[in-house]
Amino acid sequence: MSPEQQIAALRRADAVARRAMAMGRHPFGALLLAPDGETVLAEQGNIDTVNHAESTLARTAAANYPGEYLARCTLVTTFEPCAMCAGTIYWAGIGRVLYGAEETELLALTNDHPENPTLSLPCRDVFARGQRAVEVVGPVAAVRAEMVATHQGFWQAR
Repeated sequence: MSPEQQIAALRRADAVARRAMAMGRHPFGALLLAPDGETVLAEQGNIDTVNHAESTLARTAAANYPGEYLARCTLVTTFEPCAMCAGTIYWAGIGRVLYGAEETELLALTNDHPENPTLSLPCRDVFARGQRAVEVVGPVAAVRAEMVATHQGFWQAR
């Protein structure tokens, strides 16, 4: 994916996150892109503390697309996938992850919020333990501030 495609996809994922927030959910959003890096196959906002946007999207993708196809797809997400989501992405067979901002930045926003107890376990570390490679692209500096801005004040107001 070109840098322009990455930025466009991350901004669309952020729009999904904002829709989730408008529905009273945590502001996270994810997309599944076809191998061409542009066609959006699915999008998902956060549902709750167990059904994150990324893991829900990965399970749906695994149920609807063959593994050899998913290996060429990209899951785009506003923030670095947590350990649960990274594991689900791995098991779904999705070949690439693109994210806007790091988990450490999310921790700085949420602190010790009981609805989002972050794990200090980078997704690259989770994927590195697997038998199949998952390419990781991120954080993307060009949109990092936009991803963070969606969360400004959200966690303090909950």
